Amino acid sequence: MNGPGFDSIAKPRAVIDRRTVAARLAVVEDADAAVAVLRAALDAGREEVAARFARDPSDGRSVAGATAFLHDQIVRLAFDFVTRDVADTSGDTFALVGLGGTGRGEMAPFSDVDLMFLTPGAPTDTQGIAAEAVLHLLWALKLKVGHSIRSIDQLIDLAKSDMTVRTAFLESRWIWGDSAPFDAAMARYRKEVVTGTAAEFVAAKLAERDARHVRMGDSRYVVEPNVKDGKGGLRDLHTLYWIGKYVHGVAHPSELVGAGLLSAAEYRKFDRAERFLWAVRCHLHMLAGRAEERLGFEHQRQIAALMNYADRPGKNAVERFMRFYFLNARAVGDLTGLFLAQLDEQLGKSGFRFALPTIRRRPKRLAGLVLDRGRLSIPSDNYFKSDPVRLIELFALAAREQLEIHPSAMRAAARDAALIDRAVRDDPRANQLFLEVLTCINKPELVLRWMNEAGVFGRFVPDFARVVAQMQFDMYHHYTVDEHSIRAIGLLAAIERGDLKQDHPLSTAILKQIGSRRLLYVAVLLHDIAKGRGGDHSVLGAEIALKLCPRLGLDAAETETVAWLVRYHLLLSATAFKRDLADPKTIEDFVHQVQSPERLRLLLVLTVVDIRAVGPGVWNDWKRTLLRTLFEAAEERLRLGHKQHGRAEMVARRQAELADALGWKASAIRAHARRLPDSYWLAEPLPWQTANARQVAAAEARIGEAKPSVVVEDDPDSGATRVSVFTSDREGLFYRICAGLAAAGANIIDARIHTTRDGLALDNLLVLDGRGQAYSDRRLRTRLVKAVEAALAGGDAPPLPVTQARGGRDAAFRVAPSVTIADRASTRTTVVEVNARDRPALLAGLARAIHQQGHRIHSAHIATYGERAVDVFYLSRADGKKLDESDMARLREGLLAAASEGAEAKAA
Repeated sequence: MNGPGFDSIAKPRAVIDRRTVAARLAVVEDADAAVAVLRAALDAGREEVAARFARDPSDGRSVAGATAFLHDQIVRLAFDFVTRDVADTSGDTFALVGLGGTGRGEMAPFSDVDLMFLTPGAPTDTQGIAAEAVLHLLWALKLKVGHSIRSIDQLIDLAKSDMTVRTAFLESRWIWGDSAPFDAAMARYRKEVVTGTAAEFVAAKLAERDARHVRMGDSRYVVEPNVKDGKGGLRDLHTLYWIGKYVHGVAHPSELVGAGLLSAAEYRKFDRAERFLWAVRCHLHMLAGRAEERLGFEHQRQIAALMNYADRPGKNAVERFMRFYFLNARAVGDLTGLFLAQLDEQLGKSGFRFALPTIRRRPKRLAGLVLDRGRLSIPSDNYFKSDPVRLIELFALAAREQLEIHPSAMRAAARDAALIDRAVRDDPRANQLFLEVLTCINKPELVLRWMNEAGVFGRFVPDFARVVAQMQFDMYHHYTVDEHSIRAIGLLAAIERGDLKQDHPLSTAILKQIGSRRLLYVAVLLHDIAKGRGGDHSVLGAEIALKLCPRLGLDAAETETVAWLVRYHLLLSATAFKRDLADPKTIEDFVHQVQSPERLRLLLVLTVVDIRAVGPGVWNDWKRTLLRTLFEAAEERLRLGHKQHGRAEMVARRQAELADALGWKASAIRAHARRLPDSYWLAEPLPWQTANARQVAAAEARIGEAKPSVVVEDDPDSGATRVSVFTSDREGLFYRICAGLAAAGANIIDARIHTTRDGLALDNLLVLDGRGQAYSDRRLRTRLVKAVEAALAGGDAPPLPVTQARGGRDAAFRVAPSVTIADRASTRTTVVEVNARDRPALLAGLARAIHQQGHRIHSAHIATYGERAVDVFYLSRADGKKLDESDMARLREGLLAAASEGAEAKAA
């Protein structure tokens, strides 16, 4: 935040020499010629600033200062040209004032130029004409200009009532014109607006900050952060400066030290974070060619390279760069807490406190700690040094008593976290206290997050320190690894409290049945702890669990179970989302891995909180349905024993339930039931079976009509739209359906393919629209019906829809296609799994490749993880037998070709 004098800019005339440009403007007569001169100066200045940035890609602050200086000079030149040749302003003087970043003297390359035309009295027509002429010149230069024309009286009245205007003028600066109106306005502003309103301003700025954080996701650990407005971003630092300037009149952030709001060491942290964030923001603007503030995936890799980050074992350059970003964002959060604590103390002396006490009672045991206005604090500065276990006890007491921790205690904890050594980590009392924090039912995520931000968490659990601020460079995960794990623990506690009973009734019930709740909390903590180490994080995490759990006080049986849960924490979701749950072999293989009902219960809850903690929108009703279906099938198998026991009974029960729902004659029900294989009755839920039965009956009632029956209906249980097709079976039928849906823009998320005993096909597919939502509009559902009917009509198979190459954030990712063939995953079919970059018409392309080799698709299961699609097919040859070695080799080659980027265009 350089001063408005731009003293720190090296060789400013190399950026723009105002005198030289003014001389060129002096010989031009019209606005178009003036624009050409100013455009040349602006372009040359931007090139010079970019060249300097390329030489020192970490010095974003100099770029911000030089950019503001460049725009200052352009504005002055435009003003001089207008007042000389366009409008006679003699007697109608006004001040040209910079606001916000323009006033502060800091601008990212494509930031708005914020100007105010300030007049002594009510603005005259002449002043309005002059202001408009200046703006037209700046607009002609393609500058985005925020502007207003106000009298001093108008400004002061607005500043009293509008906090945005008040804040903008706080950083205002005279740029050009008559300085007298500005000086007069600033004097009145300080006297009439600022004096006596510090408490009001601070409260408003903190409320504004909190609302902004909520809009931006309320976490500083989102993987595509907003550099300017996000939590831990530049705006948070600006807010501290604004408050310091308003309350103490500081002219530069370094003066916050003298004002007693930051220590010298804390200001150095402030300065480092600000320098880094300005560098990122300026790179972001230059790469985007516009005012882009979201650090999206498409720019992260480029900025990492520009700032000279390199790959390291287990972490690539972009992940190392983003980790440093999150560490700086965390530093901004730490500074904010310390700053506000000091400010609270200062304002308290004058009778105003903005930090309200969190409790009005005294806890039963303080264990040597003290309360400072309802917040937990330490009695002396050397409190932790005399017994480092107290570092853990501070957070345990905060969790137990539901107390906030005073920022001064957090400051001391962060400073003394290095006292946690092997002796502290092996101390049974310290481990018991840590486990108390971890397993606290009352929002443990809050205290764990405080412990993490103080650095105590990582010192006590060094393996956790390795994932602090570590991002996962993909479109699936929304948070850093440490934030994801802490959120998962918070969700587990919320389910145990019953807060999420409506969303997760099964998990809520299960948590009342498990034998050891603490082992589940430890498993949730450790499930991703080995990410970023270059190997299978599940295997490596299980090894960590075997070493750490005994230290935490878990017994041998608990330790073994935690290690198993970490090792197999993806088993339930992978099976549910990628395998045919109607295939007995799927359940058999899954149960063989799980082995016990207790493990199954624990695994379900772990899976639920893991998926939900990935980010908003990842959990949906369809995933809930699949997980519950697998859980119930596995639970029944574990209870009943032999794999075949109960299968026939289950089919009979499903048929009886359908009979009750339909109310048909017994003969009609028997005829319908005989037509469909057991897999249909095991796979499809009762509402689908009911709808299918009515669809089949209606289709066959149309005597002599061979037209396929296509029904599109909402499916509330899955949150998607069901497309059911009943028609004569033929080669390539599934491909035709997929191609038709792809042509209509539908995204298939699951498919069940059934062949009746009399040679007809009954296929059920779940689809979402391009926004990931069900088709609620009747006209769009009709469009889907027509698209499928068109694809099924005629003799030749329809062509693959050609999709455009993806750009923007999607272009940042590469997914190497892979094909895995599991011949033993099913007794009747060959299971083929394809991993590829997700894109429209991918499933249609894969189905086409299978169709071209003459194989039959019995079921398809589609899962997406951000940019990665995982499509699984249960196949047989045309004669009904499983694929042989030569079949598999040819199919692998065909599917790899279909999964490659651009395959649709080549096929077309």
